[in-house]
Amino acid sequence: MTAMPEPAKVAFRPRSLIYDTRYRSVTIQVIALVLLVAALTWLGRNTVQNLAALGKQIDFSFLGARAGYDINQALIPYDSAMTHGRAAIVGVLNTLLVSVLAIVLATVIGVMVGVLRLSRNWIVARLMTVYIEVFRNVPLLLWILLVGAILISAAPEPREFREGTASFILGGAVAISNRGIWVPAPVMGPGATWLIWLFALSVLAAILWRIRVRRILYSTGRMVPVLWPALAMIVLPVLALWLAIWAVAGAPLVLDMPAMPDSGIPRFVGGLQLRGSLLALWLALSLYSAAQIAENVRGGILAVPRGQTEAAHALGLRPARTMSLVILPQALRVIIPPLISQYLNIIKNSSLGLAVGYMDLRSTLGGITINQTGRELEGMLLLGLFYLVISLAISAVMNLYNRSIRLKER
Repeated sequence: MTAMPEPAKVAFRPRSLIYDTRYRSVTIQVIALVLLVAALTWLGRNTVQNLAALGKQIDFSFLGARAGYDINQALIPYDSAMTHGRAAIVGVLNTLLVSVLAIVLATVIGVMVGVLRLSRNWIVARLMTVYIEVFRNVPLLLWILLVGAILISAAPEPREFREGTASFILGGAVAISNRGIWVPAPVMGPGATWLIWLFALSVLAAILWRIRVRRILYSTGRMVPVLWPALAMIVLPVLALWLAIWAVAGAPLVLDMPAMPDSGIPRFVGGLQLRGSLLALWLALSLYSAAQIAENVRGGILAVPRGQTEAAHALGLRPARTMSLVILPQALRVIIPPLISQYLNIIKNSSLGLAVGYMDLRSTLGGITINQTGRELEGMLLLGLFYLVISLAISAVMNLYNRSIRLKER
C-alpha cells in the first residue's frame, strides 16, 4: 500500500490575499474594517468642523447646570433646583422601572397565552388567537394612547371619593381614580432592615431548593415537593422574626393607608401613587409584547417532537407536569433567542411613554434638557449610549442563560 504524497505548500505571494481562499476572507474583513474606521473618522471630523462654524463645541458641562423643571415621578429625591445630570438619572430609573415591570408581566402573560393557544379547548384556543392577532397588528403607540384614555375616562375623579359617589376597595386600602391608583405605602420601623435581608435570603433558599429538587428528579426520577417547602422557607422565618421584633420594639413594617381629607383641595394623602401614565405605558407595553412572546412560545413548543409528549403520558405524567418538566425545558432552546429581541424591544419601546406624559429618559435628557440647553448632539449621544449599554447587558445575561440550557454531549 503506497502512501499518498503530501501536497506541496504554496509560497505566500501578495496576490494570494485575493486569490487564495486561505487569506481572502481575512483580506475582505480588514478592508471592510479600514473603510468603516475611515468613514467614522470623516463623519466625526466633519461634525466637529460644522459645529465649530456655528460657534459650538462638543461639551457635556451642561449636565452640571440647573435643570429648572419638575418631574412628576421620581424614585430618588429631585426638585427643579437640581442639575440636568440628576434629572437624567431620574429618567434612567423611570425607564428601568417600567421596562422591568413590562418584561415580567409580558413574560408571564406571553407564556400563558402561548400555551393556551395550543389547548384542545376550541374556545380557549380561538380566544388566544384573537388576542394575539389583535395586539400584534395594531401599532404600540395606539395601544398606549387607548389604555391611557380608558384610565382617564373610566376611572372616577378624586372629588367623587369625597362626595361618596366613589369608594375605596379592598377594605379601604386601594383607590382607583383618573389620576392613578393609590395603594398602601410601606413605612419602615425598627428592625425592618433585618426583616428585608431575611426575606431576600429566604427567597434565595427557595430558589436553591427548587434547583436541588430538579437535580434529584433528573438524576433519580424521584419527585420531591417544591411549592410547600419553598413557601415555608419564605414565610416561616420572616413571620418568626416579625413577631420577635414586634414583641420587643414594635411593628418593624407598617402600611401608610391612602385617605381623602374632608376639606381642602380634593386630593389623596398618604399611601403610594401609581400614576396613570406609568400604568398606561406598563399595561400597553406588556400586553403588546406578550402577544409577540406568545408566538415565540408556541413556536418553541411545536418544535419539540410529539413523541416527547406521548412518552411522558406513557410514564403517567399529567398534562401540567408534562408541559413543565418535559416540553417547556426543551422548548426554551428555541424560545430564548427571539425572546432576547423582545426584551430589547420592550426597553426601546418604553420611550413611547412621552405620548402619555411618562417622564422617562427620553422625556428628560432627550426632551426637556435638549430643548433648554441646545445640546442636541450631546444629549442624543448620551441617550443612545444608555440604550446601547442596557441592551448589551440584557443580551449578555440572556445569552449566558441560553448557553446554560443548551444540549450538552456526554
